Amino acid sequence: MRLGLVSDRCWNTKLKGRLEKRLNCNICVIDQPDQLTAQFLEKEGIQTIFFAHWSYKIPSSIHDNYECIIFHMTDVPYGRGGSPLQNLIVRGHENTVMSAIQCVEEMDAGPVYLKRPLNLNGNAEEIFLRADKLIESMIIEIIEERPEPHPQQGEPLVFKRRKPKESNWSEATNLDAVFDHIRMLDAEGYPKAFIDVGPFRLRFTRANRRTDAVEANVRIEFRDDGDVKT
Repeated sequence: MRLGLVSDRCWNTKLKGRLEKRLNCNICVIDQPDQLTAQFLEKEGIQTIFFAHWSYKIPSSIHDNYECIIFHMTDVPYGRGGSPLQNLIVRGHENTVMSAIQCVEEMDAGPVYLKRPLNLNGNAEEIFLRADKLIESMIIEIIEERPEPHPQQGEPLVFKRRKPKESNWSEATNLDAVFDHIRMLDAEGYPKAFIDVGPFRLRFTRANRRTDAVEANVRIEFRDDGDVKT
């Protein structure tokens, strides 16, 4: 059995080894968009592809001809779309589910194989590492049990992909909002929470919520002309 594992994030780097050991199979990792082609998949003998974390559109030539299973961090149809973790946290969610979805042309709208609970405590990196372990168990369950995907039920609520300028927390009105803003962006590849003070941009990571304060690491840098408007 030859499986494809697609991810462009560092927290999924050990997933391949764990899955190969538990499933006794060979897994091909795809981490660049130019690898996701029919020519490459045919060469590697891949028919089933798991998308653990992917920031790019999946071409119809791929999802129409291969079994493509996406892992999405919401209870779809609630929360289809971009930046699911951040959109969940800003809406006050403390828990969610990981949905394993069949890829179709409409974003995150395909039938669902599995849903499993996921806690949203901690910073973004901690949550993604927790999700990585959950995705591992879900992939194993899908391969071993072959569940039939079922259509999504209910009215969709679509999240918009967040923009870098939304990392600014200057409009936060309480300490919980500040804490959530910092932690939800604290992972590699995400624009860190920031606030501007005069010519400086202060970027925050590693937030801790205290009774009467938020403690965090801060990096202070000059902002350039492009930063001023972001």
